[in-house]
Amino acid sequence: MTTEPQQPPAHSHARRSLLGAFRANFLTGLVVVLPVGLTIWLIWKIVGWIDSWVLPFVPYAFHPDVMLDRYLGYQPPVSIRGFGVIIFLVFTIFVGWIAKGLIGRQMIGWGEGLVDRMPFVRSIYNGLKQIAETVFSQSESKFDTACLIEYPRPGIWAVGFVSTAAKGEIAEKIPTGGEVLTVFLPTTPNPTSGFLLYVPRKDVILLEKMGVEDAAKLIISAGLVYPAEKAAIAAR
Repeated sequence: MTTEPQQPPAHSHARRSLLGAFRANFLTGLVVVLPVGLTIWLIWKIVGWIDSWVLPFVPYAFHPDVMLDRYLGYQPPVSIRGFGVIIFLVFTIFVGWIAKGLIGRQMIGWGEGLVDRMPFVRSIYNGLKQIAETVFSQSESKFDTACLIEYPRPGIWAVGFVSTAAKGEIAEKIPTGGEVLTVFLPTTPNPTSGFLLYVPRKDVILLEKMGVEDAAKLIISAGLVYPAEKAAIAAR
């Protein structure tokens, strides 16, 4: 005598379907809310960090909380952030305007000459100055091409950024017999650190469709985000 297999009750299917819908909606909402929340939190923290550095140099009577209480009789429940950022921006613009003038250039030259007489301080200042000039320079000496190179061994490929062609003694001493490119190979998920490599031009594959920003997103996301492919799909 054979028995027919019992079918699961209909309410169990409905329950699983409802739980699946809740799970899908939760994940979709998380994808929307998480980037927005993290962005707001990061901006809030950076603004607070700048305020903590700048506001101690501002007289207490001019703090926004004190001025609101004095003139409007209103005491905000939380600390007002952003006043230090405004002061920092105004001060930085003013210093930049002064530095472009003759007197400003003379003062900077005098100060750098004084720093050059201090061995340990000189090394720190020159290093930080080079980093600042590289990051905030308004010239065209920036990464403009993403590339593929074989790293850390042949057959394994990594995404990097072409900086410039090797010059000077480095280009002369590398025994390749051809052009050598300077390639910055960033690490994942922090692209601000990485390796500086000198790679023969023939071993570098330049990426034509993937720009520097798209390549940076790919590196930061550990290979989960392919912006170029998403753009191509959206265009169809």
